[in-house]
Amino acid sequence: MPSLKDLKNRIGSVKNTRKITKAMQMVAAAKLRRAQEAAEAARPYAERMNAVMAGLASSVGSSASAPRLLAGTGSDKVHLLVVMTAERGLCGGFNSTIARLARAHAQQLLAQGKTVKILTVGKKGREQLKRDLSAHFVGHVDLSEVKRVGYANAQTIAKDVIARFEAGEFDVATLFYNRFQSVISQIPTAQQVIPAQFEGDAAVSTLYDYEPGEEAILADLLPRGVATQVFAALLENGASEQGARMSAMDNATRNAGDMINKLTIQYNRSRQAAITKELIEIISGAEAL
Repeated sequence: MPSLKDLKNRIGSVKNTRKITKAMQMVAAAKLRRAQEAAEAARPYAERMNAVMAGLASSVGSSASAPRLLAGTGSDKVHLLVVMTAERGLCGGFNSTIARLARAHAQQLLAQGKTVKILTVGKKGREQLKRDLSAHFVGHVDLSEVKRVGYANAQTIAKDVIARFEAGEFDVATLFYNRFQSVISQIPTAQQVIPAQFEGDAAVSTLYDYEPGEEAILADLLPRGVATQVFAALLENGASEQGARMSAMDNATRNAGDMINKLTIQYNRSRQAAITKELIEIISGAEAL
């Protein structure tokens, strides 16, 4: 059984830990508001741009003049997985859910005889994937020194991915990130960005005549579309990370409180037992006299 001093030291240590987790929870809550507003503000723009490109793509179809970012290489042999996670931990299952989805997707592709290449954004995802898939790593983007992720960061990542595609390094590119839904709910998402895939009805595109032609407009819009999707994914990840960290630190704070209560009860019982033992010894000595 631990001594009274050991119990007292442990209670003090847990109290200090609770102060840290409470402070981290409050910081995450403050950051979450800004990150959530940024993610929600980016969604209408990304959706509208996706709708415009979908209309243009439906007009172009699979013609020989369609841009390669839309038509693809004609093969799906080589896949690039862009795994976007956080630079820091202590955010619950945020990083592990993305890594788990990317790992399952990579293993499925490998089982089909495909070639897998992995570009990691954020060191936590790289750390979790390197045990099984380190041989497939082709690059890493470090955002640890970036105080606030902006469009320039997304554009740098998009240019790297597009340059690899134009160099013939892969046929299909897929983003992996967490889509923010609420503080306690983040949805692991896999989104193909090359060749471009669009959802929704693009029938309205027949009402417009474009100048220059649809192919020329798409050739300019598709690289911007990739950057926009990467930027939206970064913003979704940022909000999801802060929400997950806020929830995790709230749970840690409450667990620390429960542990302090249990240790305090144990400390009081041990202290009472020691006092009772001393009283018995005194009384026994007095009766012996």
